[in-house]
Amino acid sequence: MNHAMQEFVRTTGDLLNCRQVRMMGRWKHHGRVTTLDHSLFVAYLSFRAARALGLDAAAAARGGLLHDLYLYDSRDKSAHPGWQCFDHPRAAARNAEGVTELTQKERNIILSHMWPLGGQLPRSWEAWLVDVVDTLCAGLELAGVCRPQRLRERLGVRPLAAACV
Repeated sequence: MNHAMQEFVRTTGDLLNCRQVRMMGRWKHHGRVTTLDHSLFVAYLSFRAARALGLDAAAAARGGLLHDLYLYDSRDKSAHPGWQCFDHPRAAARNAEGVTELTQKERNIILSHMWPLGGQLPRSWEAWLVDVVDTLCAGLELAGVCRPQRLRERLGVRPLAAACV
């Protein structure tokens, strides 16, 4: 594991070992990519970009990891109240607050990651960064250009579910 990955693990280790975070491996998010793999991909790229830009890399990593912590099958309309793209940031923020204390910046990262489709306006450079990185990662995943599960495997994060729904 390279130095950047080691620093990322130190920054997010409490979350990487959290049952609820590892539960994201149960559901598909973009095509064949699980919500866990997508969230790790967003968190790690946001962490690296924030470090390179001199921003708060810890907030970008933690907010990026928790941005989709909604813990249900997004295709199941009975699992969420309205439109998934508009509603899931609030569910993710509620769940994240249940597993860790969030800074205001981390909370805004989670709530604003779907802007302008829904949620809050990003209020920090880190929130803008995660919003852009999330969109980029989703596009790469849907196009089949990358395999974010390789990052999860290199980090040694094991999802709680062996198979996805």
